[in-house]
Amino acid sequence: NPIWPNLAGQNAKYIAKQLAEFKSGTRNDATMLGMSAALTEEDMANIGAYFASQTPKGGEAAADKVALGEMLYRGGNAGKGLAACTACHGPTGSGIETSGFPAVSGQHSVYVEKQLKDFAAGTRSNDPNRMMRDIAAKLTADEIAAVAQYMQGLK
Repeated sequence: NPIWPNLAGQNAKYIAKQLAEFKSGTRNDATMLGMSAALTEEDMANIGAYFASQTPKGGEAAADKVALGEMLYRGGNAGKGLAACTACHGPTGSGIETSGFPAVSGQHSVYVEKQLKDFAAGTRSNDPNRMMRDIAAKLTADEIAAVAQYMQGLK
């Protein structure tokens, strides 16, 4: 389902953090609150390890979005003060687990778009030091769509 994240290959630390934040209400989602409510820290770590051990399937990007998406992902936009996505998510989109930055390669574009729009609107606010909120707020709707498509096809 493209509105749900692809969790196969996701960093274990990131998954455990998100589950803890759903449970505490720091990240708001009624479905995930119910699913995470009874989980212990050990359960969350185990779920994270399970998904991290899986091989992501990846996806395909819409050809008309790749050029803009790649430009933003790899180079950012200095004129807007927009850092490249590679700084936190790596050149292959595998994320940086030690820093808690998630893998984004092969992620559903619909899911990525929603998350970026939620960060931009401030309805998702569980990012350290407002990093994603500040970045997403600088992106246009077309740029969000392009970078989301690029991530979907990133391998």
